[in-house]
Amino acid sequence: MAIDTKAIEEHIKGILIALGDDPTREGLKDTPSRVAKMYEEVFSGMLYSNDEIAQMFNTTFVDDLEVEGDNLDIVIMKDIQIFSYCEHHLALMYNMKVSVAYVPTKKIIGLSKIARIADMVGRRLQLQERIGTDIAEIMQIVTDSPDIAVIIEGEHACMTTRGIKKPGTKTLSTTYRGRFNTDVILNNKLMMLYSK
Repeated sequence: MAIDTKAIEEHIKGILIALGDDPTREGLKDTPSRVAKMYEEVFSGMLYSNDEIAQMFNTTFVDDLEVEGDNLDIVIMKDIQIFSYCEHHLALMYNMKVSVAYVPTKKIIGLSKIARIADMVGRRLQLQERIGTDIAEIMQIVTDSPDIAVIIEGEHACMTTRGIKKPGTKTLSTTYRGRFNTDVILNNKLMMLYSK
């Protein structure tokens, strides 16, 4: 599947006309093309399934990693900056910070790959909650760890610039898999690391 930029251009022209403007005027004549190129970039994650994203960023290391028994070691990457677009209003979700944690089993993932996974998942028409579940699923595939946690904080233009218009309102969502759901000690350790 590819993003049809020509169709996007035509639809943007139609939107401009529907708004009562003239898409041929100087300031707007290249707008449909610019929007189509922007959409191609910001929605590039829509071209890939979670399995395909896992394959793209499946760089892991096993050297010198000794993991045994009821290991409670946590790897956490905090404050990964991403953006996305709400599927309900096509409104920007911004100032988004994603934190991803996992308990290593046999593989550890390259750190840049965690950020790339979060970025690619955000590049879809999304819900904040689904961003968390998609990242968790991909992390489980790549690391072979059942124990994944994703914490996301973000602002939504559909809350801050339209409707209720409450700037500064933040949405916090959590996605826990495996022992992060059941092990109080592990969960407390995560929260202590996250809040630092």
